[in-house]
Amino acid sequence: MQKVIRIAYLILVLEITSLFAQFSITPYLAKRLGFDTIWFGYLQTTVGIIQLFGGPVFGRFADLHGARAALTLSSLSSAVYFMILGCATNVPLLFISKLPAVFMHGMPGVQMVVTDLTEPGNRASALGRLGLCLGVGMIMGSSLGGSLSTRYGESFAAFVAATGSLLNAALVVKFIPAHTKKRAETDSATDKVGAGAVFSLSYITRLMRFPGVGEMFTIKIISELPSVVFQVMFSIIAMNFFHLKAEQTGYLLSYFGLVQMVIQGGVIGRLTDKYSERTLLLLSIGTASIVGLAQALMTNVQEFCAVVIPMMFSLCLFNVITDTIVTNSVPSSDTGTMLGLCSSVQALLRTVGPTIGGFLYQNYGVLSGYIQCLVNLLLFLYLLKSNFRKTEEQQS
Repeated sequence: MQKVIRIAYLILVLEITSLFAQFSITPYLAKRLGFDTIWFGYLQTTVGIIQLFGGPVFGRFADLHGARAALTLSSLSSAVYFMILGCATNVPLLFISKLPAVFMHGMPGVQMVVTDLTEPGNRASALGRLGLCLGVGMIMGSSLGGSLSTRYGESFAAFVAATGSLLNAALVVKFIPAHTKKRAETDSATDKVGAGAVFSLSYITRLMRFPGVGEMFTIKIISELPSVVFQVMFSIIAMNFFHLKAEQTGYLLSYFGLVQMVIQGGVIGRLTDKYSERTLLLLSIGTASIVGLAQALMTNVQEFCAVVIPMMFSLCLFNVITDTIVTNSVPSSDTGTMLGLCSSVQALLRTVGPTIGGFLYQNYGVLSGYIQCLVNLLLFLYLLKSNFRKTEEQQS
């Protein structure tokens, strides 16, 4: 069991390495093809729409057909994505390269493996270690993508990322079990809904009716929208606001990963062991409000590097706590579908976020951080006065 989890962590590192290499490729390729800030927003919105529909279907596919099949599908889709990106010499092909993203859900796939192989009481800590893997992948991918793009061009960097995805597929086939859930649970789930349930919208959305799940998803959408706007537009901010080159942007993203590694490895686990989910949720949202204010007031890249520390703390803590809450709220046979829905929340925000971000940053620049500050402040005050998860806090 522990060997499988360690291999899953390695698979995630390679997945994120390829993904963040792409973050150092696409903005500069798009700029070379004549994209402005708004059109880049449309490109990111396209990815969001594609993954919005793919997330729940991928999660349900993983629940029914197992982790090996799901992660293999994700890795092969990533390889096709990067191959087409490497061949993109015009605007239509750049948009077409985003189509395989419908099945690119390596993070929720690995989350499902870890969730299935850990007890609920240890789940927050185990999921927190995924953030450590994310940090390693951010450092490796950002540095690699920026360096390769600067020295050999965007196409070469994309083909290297495609090779990494193919290596990932080989690791999945070799080391990940066909099923990580208990066999009885898998058979029960299949018997109840049948093979066609992969595309059953009613079966997928029924999970939202479990106690606390719907409210948790609403909180995720409200709190994450302003920060997602900043994240998806970061490459444009780096180019236009900080005037960074591709290699410099890669180094800055590597710094993100280093900060995340420290936070996930040395902070999150200790907090989840000591404090309740409600307390940590309030802490993450309150910190996000302060981060929004700091983003609006920053004037140079040095100040931004200081803002990154509380920003990554808030994001890491919020994602770990919310994922733990929703996966503990549903039967273990449905954790893949639930994590797919969580992925779709991110995709939904990336659908509307780039268009909103393109407009805001075109007209107001980083002053739009005031929106993040206000939204999270109001959400913090609401949760402070509400009864959300107070029962669990009192029982613990």
